Amino acid sequence: MTETIKTDAVIVGAGPVGLFAVFELGLLDIRAHVIDILDRPGGQCAELYPEKPIYDIPALPVVTGQGLTDNLLEQIKPFSPTFHFSEMVTGFEHLPDDRFLLTTDGGKRFDTKVVVIAAGGGSFQPKRPPIPGVEAFEGKSVHYAVRRMEAFRGRRVLIVGGGDSALDWTLNLAPVAGRVTLLHRRDAFRAAPDSVNKMRALVEAGVIDLTLGQAVELIGEDGVLEAVRVKRDDGSTHEIATDDMLPFFGLTMKLGPIADWGLQLDENLVPVDTEKFETTTPGVFAIGDINAYPGKLKLILSGFHEAALMAQAAARRIDPQRRIVFQYTTSSSSLQKKLGVA
Repeated sequence: MTETIKTDAVIVGAGPVGLFAVFELGLLDIRAHVIDILDRPGGQCAELYPEKPIYDIPALPVVTGQGLTDNLLEQIKPFSPTFHFSEMVTGFEHLPDDRFLLTTDGGKRFDTKVVVIAAGGGSFQPKRPPIPGVEAFEGKSVHYAVRRMEAFRGRRVLIVGGGDSALDWTLNLAPVAGRVTLLHRRDAFRAAPDSVNKMRALVEAGVIDLTLGQAVELIGEDGVLEAVRVKRDDGSTHEIATDDMLPFFGLTMKLGPIADWGLQLDENLVPVDTEKFETTTPGVFAIGDINAYPGKLKLILSGFHEAALMAQAAARRIDPQRRIVFQYTTSSSSLQKKLGVA
């Protein structure tokens, strides 16, 4: 039986608003666990437009999605949040003692007093490759995320894609897997130039293989891959022997399992009040693009405001007897001590 993690707050979503929620809760001595389906923090800012400039963050005339993420991670360092990446919350249960039990597809269990949904427009879910019968191999030999690198030790791994995720895992798995083959439809990549250069160096050295074409058929039985048939631009085909395939075809946004939590929904958004940003279920809060209320603006700065008010309400729920005195970081020595600047 997996050990249950007991905590005061769980934040679902590690985008900018979820990260700032860590900060606001931390100022009130509430340490958070953060769960995200992606393999890194930043949400859509870091995943969809890491180098795209953002112009409407207060006091930052221009910042990239990755730059904003990096700054937020630096800001929350004093509060040492625990991150659980590449995990989706699949189970939600309201316990008799007015706490909540969350379970993930990675087998983790969280017993928490407060749940903060900061999942943007929902959870990022991988796009399934257009290969007939791929569903039968999913979870056995076709994987959309790397949860444990050791699971691929000594195995033949086919990585499909040309973006950052595909290149990153090609480089990371090269010293672990028995053989890594990178498959992309053309000899041009959308990944960071440094990653592309490192990949080409490994190909030149004979450490990994690069194949151009498209996967059109999976060969194997009972979900166990033996080979993948690849079609070249000239119409010819050949087979690549492989034990595991990692397709990185991008991500799509879906509300996901949150739709089954029993929350009141409005066109796939979660209605909240504007005093606490609490949902219709007391103790469950929603901040950022996933919530709905009159006058809502889907801006990061709006999510930051919502996180601040949510934290005050969450603190009162976690400890109803606690007297909360509002303080400014500019003048409070106790807050400055928490931040490590005093």
